[in-house]
Amino acid sequence: MIRVALASCRLSRRRPAVAAGTGRPRDSRRDGGATETRRFVSTDVQPTAPASRVASNNSDWERHTHQDTELVKGLGLTSATMLVMGSMIGSGIFIVSAEISREVASPALLIGAWVITGFLTIVGALTYGELAAMMPRAGGQYVYLRESLGPLWGFLYGWTLFLVIQTGTIAAVGVAFGKFLGIFWPAISSSNWIVHIWKVPKFQIGPMILGGMDVGLNTQNLTAILVVVALSVINIFGVKTGAFIQNIFTTAKVSALLGLVLFGVFLGRNAQAIAANFGANFWRNASLGTLHDVGGGVLVSTLTVLAIAQVGSLFSADAWNNVTFTAGEVKNPSRNLPLSLAVGTGVVIALYIACNFIYLTALPLVGSPNGATLVERGIQYAREDRVATAVMTQMFGSAGGALMAVAIMISGFGCCNGLILSGARVYYAMAKDGLFFRSVARLHPTYKTPAVSLMVQMVWTCVLCISGSYGQLLDYIIFAVLVFYVLTIVGLFVLRRTHPEAERPYKAIGYPVLPAIYIVMALFIDIVLLRYKPQFTWPGLFIVLLGIPVYYAWNLRQKARATERSIP
Repeated sequence: MIRVALASCRLSRRRPAVAAGTGRPRDSRRDGGATETRRFVSTDVQPTAPASRVASNNSDWERHTHQDTELVKGLGLTSATMLVMGSMIGSGIFIVSAEISREVASPALLIGAWVITGFLTIVGALTYGELAAMMPRAGGQYVYLRESLGPLWGFLYGWTLFLVIQTGTIAAVGVAFGKFLGIFWPAISSSNWIVHIWKVPKFQIGPMILGGMDVGLNTQNLTAILVVVALSVINIFGVKTGAFIQNIFTTAKVSALLGLVLFGVFLGRNAQAIAANFGANFWRNASLGTLHDVGGGVLVSTLTVLAIAQVGSLFSADAWNNVTFTAGEVKNPSRNLPLSLAVGTGVVIALYIACNFIYLTALPLVGSPNGATLVERGIQYAREDRVATAVMTQMFGSAGGALMAVAIMISGFGCCNGLILSGARVYYAMAKDGLFFRSVARLHPTYKTPAVSLMVQMVWTCVLCISGSYGQLLDYIIFAVLVFYVLTIVGLFVLRRTHPEAERPYKAIGYPVLPAIYIVMALFIDIVLLRYKPQFTWPGLFIVLLGIPVYYAWNLRQKARATERSIP
């Protein structure tokens, strides 16, 4: 599938960043230094409209969906692909297989969970490739939702991204960096408080148990804050600077994953683990008729438990769409965006599945929480769920655990950089549309980077680090993330109907079958999560819906300002 995608992209035609005769694209008009919100593009196409109106619509489409000429085109194919891979690979692949193993209790279903994640991720990436080549503009997925379904949906995505998805992930990955750094410097610890403000009491709302976090500054989240501040400032100094750091760290962590696989193949084979996990045991509890206990005596089918297990694996493979946020700075985006999505997701998913096979050859899947050795604890009960660390320790002793800690720190640092670099472009695009603070649309006068957006993102991320709430927030986001993926792919169907004349240098492979399958599978997973993981899903849905009154309040504010400017 990926080979076909590459071939399709090579045959694609390059389109100019700006349509002939339109000049510099404008998203807003200046009046006395104030920005007036531009009128959003209508997606209603009238086949019988006069030629002048059609030409005007085409001009609007070009202006609102093509590259921002004020941004520096500093990302080539290599950098874009590294951004895809670097944003995907965080600490999840090293940890979440323990929780998945406890849920599915089957080697075959552990691999099956990752295969489903891989299928959804690659199909999603190949589908987004068409949207990215068609609308290569800063903001990526925000722009696709805005143009296909309307500005409200674009705002809800940007709102959730800023409030939880992007900033919460950056905070969590940064704190994980501090956690593993504490292995080498014990003074860096979540219990080593500099200022402890408050212990939020736990409280229950329906099936949800909220609170329980510690608010304050300790040496662990201070480390995270320093990482976030340093990378945010570095990314002001040009997209090429951020891409350079991304390329180095992505190369390092891809090499670390590949090294884990190779070491596992040649040095990590454990006879006891192979006997327990392969042969007839591989298919243990994997038949469609098997019932699985998901807690509280609730029994579900195999397909349902695989959907529940997607919380961990999908989160670990998420953020592949971040490269679309930087589309305004990608060279030859009609070719390089689809290619980077296809290659990046394909490589990472292949490594993820290979890593899980290595886990199964090194440790038994089934274990005991009270086991005295790594083998007795198995994958299910690896200490603090650090499966990769347990595997490396099994192979190389304590030195192996230290090596894996370094690999995870490298992975986390690179992941933070990719998320910081790309996320700021979405808020910048929202601000240009009048849906975020106007100052966020300002570029650095020398480096042409969204410096204000980077700083706003940095401040909110640091607040989340100190609040200790990022862990609970991350539990909530996979439901919301899937909802927006589904809406964006639905938007592809809408745009095929409403903008059939738009140039499509690359078309989604398998359309309409594969995108439709993605929608059905993702909706099934979300429905299952709503039913069986309400403590994780309903808060996420609430955060999204909370954006609706915010959107209308923001619009009223913009209209009031426009009215004030129109009065002599």
